[in-house]
Amino acid sequence: MAAEPNPKNFPVLSYVLARLPSFTAKSPSSSSSVPPFDIEQPPSSSSSSSSSSQSIEIVTQMPHLTQPDVLASMTSAISDVAETRSILRTLGPRPDHESVDKARAKLSEIESFLSESFEDIALTDAAAKDEKRRHEMDQEKTWCESVLKLDEVHASYEKLLKEAEERLVRIYESAEKNAAEDEENVAAVEVNEEVVGILQHASANPVDRVDLSGRKLRLLPEAFGRIQGLLVLNLSNNKLELSYGLIQILQAIAADVHASSFVDSSEVYVQQAIPDSIAGLHSLVELDVSTNSLETLPDSIGLLSKLKILNVSTNKLTCLPDSICRCGSLVILDVSFNRLTYLPTNIGLELVNLEKLLVQYNKIRSFPTSIGEMRSLKHLDAHFNELYGLPDSFVLLTNLEYLNLSSNFSDLKDLPSSFGDLISLQELDLSNNQIHALPDTFGTLDSLTKLNVDQNPLVVPPEEVVKEGVEAVKTYMGQRRIRMLEEEEKKKMEEEMEQANAGWLTRTTSKLKTYVADVSEYLGTNSPRDPYLERQL
Repeated sequence: MAAEPNPKNFPVLSYVLARLPSFTAKSPSSSSSVPPFDIEQPPSSSSSSSSSSQSIEIVTQMPHLTQPDVLASMTSAISDVAETRSILRTLGPRPDHESVDKARAKLSEIESFLSESFEDIALTDAAAKDEKRRHEMDQEKTWCESVLKLDEVHASYEKLLKEAEERLVRIYESAEKNAAEDEENVAAVEVNEEVVGILQHASANPVDRVDLSGRKLRLLPEAFGRIQGLLVLNLSNNKLELSYGLIQILQAIAADVHASSFVDSSEVYVQQAIPDSIAGLHSLVELDVSTNSLETLPDSIGLLSKLKILNVSTNKLTCLPDSICRCGSLVILDVSFNRLTYLPTNIGLELVNLEKLLVQYNKIRSFPTSIGEMRSLKHLDAHFNELYGLPDSFVLLTNLEYLNLSSNFSDLKDLPSSFGDLISLQELDLSNNQIHALPDTFGTLDSLTKLNVDQNPLVVPPEEVVKEGVEAVKTYMGQRRIRMLEEEEKKKMEEEMEQANAGWLTRTTSKLKTYVADVSEYLGTNSPRDPYLERQL
C-alpha cells in the first residue's frame, strides 16, 4: 500500500490527515513526479471527486469531526503516523508481493552460494580469484535485504494505521458522548422549566392530570406532592433514579418559585427520584413510573389510599416496600420486567380489591401464602420467573380467569392437588415447564377454554390426548378422576370388611373366654381343675 491511508479502510484517519497541510505538503523534488501507485486503491480519473464525496459522507456520519477541538485532539494523537509516513515517502512505495518473494528466494540462494564459496576458497586458497564474484553477490544481497526490510516497514505502518484509526474513533466517541451529555443537560433544563411551569400553573389552577412521559426526567420535585386534586400522574419512559446533582438545576431555574417547593441542597446526596412527599397526592388514582431506572419505591407510597392503578414495570426493583400492601384500593398492579425475588408477605391480606397482577419477567421463587386472600383477582401473569410451585392457598382464587405460569422452566414441576377448585379459570398457560402430570382435579375446570402445556414432559394426560385440545384433556382427566375415586371407594370397602371380620372374631373369642371363666367358677375351688379348660384361647 502507499503511504497515504486508504479512506475506505481508515476513513477518520484519512479525513484528519487530509485537513492538516503540514502532513500533506510535498517536497519540491516530488512535485512533478508521478504519484505513488496504491495497489489497494488504484488511482482513477475521478479520484479527487471520489475523495470529496467520501469526506462528505464521513462528516455526515460523524458531524463532530468539523469541530476544531476534536480535530486538534485527533492531530496530536497521530503524530507517530505522520512521522512514519514521512519516512516511507523517503524510502518509496511498498514492493509488491511477487518482488518480495523473489527477493526472499534470491537471498536464500545467495547465502547458500556464499557459504559454499567460502568453503571452496578455504580449501583451494584461491580467495583472489572469486573476490569480484563475492562482491557482486554482497551487493545483490544488500538489495534483497532492503526489499524485505521495506516490506516489513510498510507492514508495520499498516498496523500503525489500524491502531491510529482506533485511537481516533475512541477520541470521537468520547467527544460525541460529552456533546450528548451537554445536550442532555440543556434538554434537562428545558424539561425542568416545563416542570416548574406545571407547578406554577397548579398553584393557581386545579390540575387533575399531569403527563411528563419521555422527558428524560431524573427526579420528581418535592413540590409535586402539594398538587391538590391530582388524579393521574404519568412519569413513564424517563430516567428516574437516585439523583445527586440535577436538583441543583431545578433550584436554579426555579428561583422565582417559592423556595419551599424544592429540596434543600443539603439533601442532594440522599434525594430519591420519587420523593416521600408523593404521599400528599391524596386523590391520586393512577401512577405510571414504568420504563425508568428505579431501584426502590418510597415507603410513603402506601399512603396513596385511593390509588387504583400502579405501573412500575421495566425498572430495576429488587423488592417492593411492605407499605404497598396498604394501597387497599389497587385494582391493577404491574411490576413486570424488574428483578423481584419475592412479593411482600401480607400482600394478599390487604390488596383485597386487586383484579390484575402482572409479575412476569422477574426472579420470583414463590408466592406468599396470603395470595389466596386476593379473592377479587381475575388476571395473573407470572411467566418467566423462577417459580418452583404454588402455595396450597392458591386454589382459593375462585374468581381467577386468566393464569400464565409459562417459562418457569426447570423450577415448576407440580401444581396443587386441588387445582380444580379454580372454577372461574378460562385461560391457562403452563408451557415451558417441567410438569409431568396435571392434578387429578383438573377435569373439574368447567370454564377452561384455552390451555397451553407445550414443552412439558407430560405423562398425564398422554400426548395424544393433549393434541386433541382442552376439552379432550378435561374429559380424560375427569374420567381418570372417576376411576380413581371408584378404586378408592372399592379399597375403602375392602378395608371396612376386613375390619368387620376382625371385629367379629374378637367378639367371639371374648365371649368364649367369658364362658370358660363362668364354668370354672361354677365347679368351685375344691373341684379338681381340668387342664383342658385352663388352656388359653
